[in-house]
Amino acid sequence: MSDEKKIVSASPKVRKLAREFGADIYQIQGSQREGRVSEEDVKSFVKESISGKVHKKHATISLQYDHSEFGKIETKPLPRLKKIAGPHLEKSWNEIPHVTQHDEADITEMEKFRKSLRDLYTGEKLSITPLPFIIRALVKALKDYPNFNSSLDLKKEKLIYKKYFHVGIAMDTPHGLMVPKIRNADKKDITELGQELKKIAKLCKDLKIDKKEFFGGSMTISSLGSIGGSFFTPIINQPEVAILGIGRAEKKQVFVDGKYENKIMLPLSLSYDHRVIDGAEGARFCAHLRESLGKDFAYKLAV
Repeated sequence: MSDEKKIVSASPKVRKLAREFGADIYQIQGSQREGRVSEEDVKSFVKESISGKVHKKHATISLQYDHSEFGKIETKPLPRLKKIAGPHLEKSWNEIPHVTQHDEADITEMEKFRKSLRDLYTGEKLSITPLPFIIRALVKALKDYPNFNSSLDLKKEKLIYKKYFHVGIAMDTPHGLMVPKIRNADKKDITELGQELKKIAKLCKDLKIDKKEFFGGSMTISSLGSIGGSFFTPIINQPEVAILGIGRAEKKQVFVDGKYENKIMLPLSLSYDHRVIDGAEGARFCAHLRESLGKDFAYKLAV
C-alpha cells in the first residue's frame, strides 16, 4: 500500500492542524498508541522540515498544485522590510518558548483625564493618544519586575539586566513593520512621549531613521488599537524577553461593588520567554499594568 493511500489514525483537530501547516499527514510518524498522530507530532514534523532534518522525499510541506491552475493570480516581489523581518520572526518563534497571557485594564478614569488635558499657557486641548500613558505604565512595571527588562545569554548561561528603559514601538508604515525605540522613556513626561512618538513615526515613514534605533530595546509594545481587534499573540522581538500587545479599547458592562457599570476596558496581550519568566510573574506583571492604567495613570504627568 502506498503512503498516499495508507490509513492514518488522527483526530479531526490534528488533521486540520496539518492542513493549516501544509503538512502531508501521511508522511508524519505518529508517537501515540498504534501510531496515532498527535498535535505535537505535526509540530515536530513541521519544525524538522523547516530546519532541513526531514529528507525532501518525506517532507511534503508544499503545494501539490500551482495557484494559477485554479484561476487568475498576480505575483509580486516580497517587500524588502518583510524579507528582513521574516527570518528574525521565524528565529524568534522557533527558539523562544512563548507564553501569552491575556488580561483587560479598566482605563475609564484614564480616558477622562487624557481627554481633559489642556495646554497650561494657551488653554488649548492637548491631542495625546493613550500610548504615552501605556509607555509610562510599562516603564513602572519594568522597574518593579526587572526580569522583563533583561536578555538571555544562553552561551554563558546568564541574564543581562538592563538599567535603561528604551521602549520599542511596533509601527505600521507604508514600507512595512518597523520597531524604533523610545530612548530613556523613564525620563520623559506624557507630553514629551507624545512628541517623541510623532517624531519617530515621521522618520520611519520617510525612511530617515537611523538603523541603530531599531536595536537596544528593553521591551516592545505592539498596539493594534487604532486598527481594531482585541487579543492576539505578539511575537517577542529578540533579544528582548517580552512584548506587550494592545487591542482596541471597548465599553463594557463590568460588575463592580454589587452592580454593573459601564467601563472602558483595554485588552492586554503579554507574551514572554518562559525560560526567563514564569506564569506567576507574568500574571503579577499584568496586574501591575492594570493597577497603573486604572489608578496611577496620572503618575508624574511632568517629570
